[in-house]
Parts: sequence; structure tokens; C-alpha cells
Amino acid sequence: MKVGGRSYRSLAVAEDGWSVEVVDQTRLPGEFVLTRLRTVEEAAAAIRTMQVRGAPLIGVTAAYGICLALRADPSDAALATADRVLGETRPTAINLRRALSRMASVLREVPPGERAEAAYRLAAKLADEDVGINERIGLHGERILRDLAGRKPSGQLNILTHCNAGWLATVDWGTALAPVYRAHHAGIPTHVWVSETRPRNQGRLTAWELAQEGVPYTLVVDSAAGLLLSLGKVDVVLVGADRVTRGGDVANKIGTYLKALAAREAGVPFYVAAPSPSIDWTLDRGEAVPIEERSADEVIATPGTPVHNPGFDITPARLITGLVTERGLGSASEAGLRGLFPEINPLPAPG
Repeated sequence: MKVGGRSYRSLAVAEDGWSVEVVDQTRLPGEFVLTRLRTVEEAAAAIRTMQVRGAPLIGVTAAYGICLALRADPSDAALATADRVLGETRPTAINLRRALSRMASVLREVPPGERAEAAYRLAAKLADEDVGINERIGLHGERILRDLAGRKPSGQLNILTHCNAGWLATVDWGTALAPVYRAHHAGIPTHVWVSETRPRNQGRLTAWELAQEGVPYTLVVDSAAGLLLSLGKVDVVLVGADRVTRGGDVANKIGTYLKALAAREAGVPFYVAAPSPSIDWTLDRGEAVPIEERSADEVIATPGTPVHNPGFDITPARLITGLVTERGLGSASEAGLRGLFPEINPLPAPG
């Protein structure tokens, strides 16, 4: 996507050919800054401190973290240590574990002297796959938005989203925002209600992205979403996903569940953009998804106040109109997902 008219990916290998440049999302929206990662420890810290965030981008960043580790030390021990250090950064998004498992399974079979080069090739492949997946989600999601806009006399489509599921959360395009970008560029009149997303305020990232692309938007506090839905000011809710169970339950940023409940009450369709690397085929129900507990420091409170700060919640499949994947639209159910991904059989082992 573009910043100031120039195309960027949220992550790319630097000009030196080995270090990794990422958009430092902790500096946005005030400053657009590229930060360079040179060690596996720096990659892990970037994930942990949310310099990079979003399930797909976390996975690709971890893959490049393996590259940085093996460039310094290509041994089996270094590979195992890097896998552990990166794997401990954030627990909810399945993309992280899946990318690390893919890197380790391939690289263990490569002679140490060839591992670093092989690691960079594989990480680049993961990055390109992410871009391709998101482009296809955008294509399938645009058809939904086009159909909904066609039913309105004004043609103006009002979309409510939550957190940031744009190109900053992926390598490029984004998941939930990819259909919005395609619809906007196709001339479909779109307006996005951007949920603020407390306590980290990732909605500011969405607002910044939309402004860069010229998409009309309005930033609203989280608790305003119910009012907007009840007044008929929202035509569709479209969010991303950090993990989707094979039964169709969705783990996403805290506050998603409340929007799904309000959308159901208002009779507004609720769609989830779900790339296949975010589907956890080993889990049947959302209750089994590990929910990350974030630091109490993120919440403004009187010193000493007990704080519970979960980073995610679970939206049950029954509240979801459909899952938008790179293979098309499916129901939020095991049958719906298996219809799109029939090759996933038998179920992979956990981990």
C-alpha cells in the first residue's frame, strides 16, 4: 500500500540484503518510521512490544527472526533457541506458531552451512504468500460489499470495523481492509466507522491507513458501535481474526464479541476476514484458544488498582454471517471450512 504516494510493505529485507526493516507501529500515527531488526532478540522484542502486530505480520516477522538467528549461528541449538524465544512472544495468534513450525521443519533438514540462505528464501516465500492470500480475500470480500451497496438507494456503504486488520497487520493489503480498499478503488462509495479499540487504540492505525488511501472514515469510541448499529448507520461489520477454530469460532481483538452481539440484535451482517494461516484445525471450540493477558500498564487507572486486561475475546460461530477466506466465502462452521479446504484431512497434530 502507499504512504505519501510511495508503495511500502510493512516488512522488507533492507538494502544490506540481510537485516529487516519494519514499520514501527508504536510511532504511528504521529510518525512513519522504519525500524531495522538485526538480531533474533530484536525481532522478538518487536513482536512483544507491538512494534509489529497483527497475526499475519507476526508470523512473517518471526520467520525473519529465524533468519537473523541462523545468520549469526546456523547450529541446531541456535535454531531451537530462536524457535523458543520467538514462540514465547505472543500466544493467541496461531500464525506465529505455524510460521515457526514451517521454518523449523524445513531448516532442520538443511546442512548448517546452507541454513541461513535457505531461511531467507523460505521467509520471503511466506511473505509473498501472505500478500497473495490477502489480495484474494480482498477480491472475494469486494463482491460482498458490492452486493450490499447495490441494495441501497444511495449506494453509500457504511462499514464498521474493529482494531486494525489492514496492511499494517499483514505484509500488504490487509485482511478485513483489503475488501474495503478494492471497493473504494472500484468506485463503490464506502465509508468506514473505525472503532477506537481500547486500550491500545489500534483504530488510530486503521484511520491512518484509510487516510493514506483516501477512503472516507470516522473514528468512534468503542462503546459508540452499539448506538450506530441500532440507528441503522451500519450496513455491515467486517473484522479480522487472530485465530479461527475449525468449528468457526473466532478469536479477535477484545471488543469484537460485543460488536457481533449488537450486529445480531440490529440484523446487520457480521463477516470475518479469515486467511487460512489463521485457522487452527486442531481446536474445535473457542474456549480452548489461549487468551493473552496484557500488562496493566496499558490501562489508565489509579496506581494499585487491580486490572484485568485480556487482549482478545471469542466470537462464537453462531454470531458470524460468514468467513471470507482466500478461497471464497464459507459458513462459520467445520462443514463450511472443510468445503473451502477439503485437503485438510486428517486433522494435523496439535503444535
